[in-house]
Amino acid sequence: MRTGMRTAIAAWIFCTGILLAGIETNAQSIPKEIAPRVELYAIPSLTISDQQFLTGDPNGKPVSVAGEFRIAQGSGRLPVVVLMHGSGGVGATMEAWVHQFNQMGISTFVIDGFSGRGLTAVGTNQALLGRLNFILDIYRSLDILAKHPRVDPERIVLMGFSRGGQAALYASLDRFQKLWNKSGAQFAAYIPFYPDCSTTYATDTDVAARPIRIFHGTPDDYNPVASCKEYLARLQQAKRDVVLTEYPDSEHGFDAGLLGVRTSSVSSNAQTVRNCRIKEGEGGVLMNDDTRTPFTYKDGCVALDPHVGGNPVTAQEARKAVSDFLQALFRLG
Repeated sequence: MRTGMRTAIAAWIFCTGILLAGIETNAQSIPKEIAPRVELYAIPSLTISDQQFLTGDPNGKPVSVAGEFRIAQGSGRLPVVVLMHGSGGVGATMEAWVHQFNQMGISTFVIDGFSGRGLTAVGTNQALLGRLNFILDIYRSLDILAKHPRVDPERIVLMGFSRGGQAALYASLDRFQKLWNKSGAQFAAYIPFYPDCSTTYATDTDVAARPIRIFHGTPDDYNPVASCKEYLARLQQAKRDVVLTEYPDSEHGFDAGLLGVRTSSVSSNAQTVRNCRIKEGEGGVLMNDDTRTPFTYKDGCVALDPHVGGNPVTAQEARKAVSDFLQALFRLG
């Protein structure tokens, strides 16, 4: 990270600490959904290809991505939800989830996997960043949180959306944890929202002995739920604790309904692998399982212009389902 950026972040954290110090001492005077303390982190990570990730090759480009840690009202070590964004970067819907969790007394850690890499979005060119980079960013964030004096390391949950939902789903793989998770901690659960499940990885039914809760929409033509159902069946056959909640009238990004969004629109020129079957081959090469050649985003199976849309009703249902799940998992009073 450049010296100027480090200085700016340090100054922001210093100023935030001063401004919020008084509020922290009298947290009861502010709404519960407002975190009385915010900390920003430069997370040391790498930019690597998917093949490098799959083979454990650390010879990538060092990069610092950002994390925003909001410490909820409460004392001592608190539970945390780590949130990973999708192809559009950190958006407004994330804020709705952050406020919900903070109101419950759960701290939040939002990862920005784009800005430190000079990216703002990758929807129209997914090849700009290997999808598995987000998992590395997630593990590096876990390393920070596991050592934090205000975090209960046994109560950290991972939640992700779309591309970030895919990362949240596959971060559960035992093999990936052994290769890249050096934190000494594990997530207490994994909550992927409308992830892409079209890629089959080697030993991908060997996942952490933790709950996996997937939320998806039936008409989703960005990341079709059908591929997740196939993966779900294999995980259930392997006796894993995984549940899919499917909403029959909800498109990709349906939780934008938390913001009152109820319209459907085309994500113009956005790439989707909805027609692809991708499988890990020898040496960590991702293969197009139909053509038996290495997969690229120039393959004929890659489609454009999927739909996105919010659904206020199912967004509220999903928020309640997630809140109830965390309430029980974290043993909140």
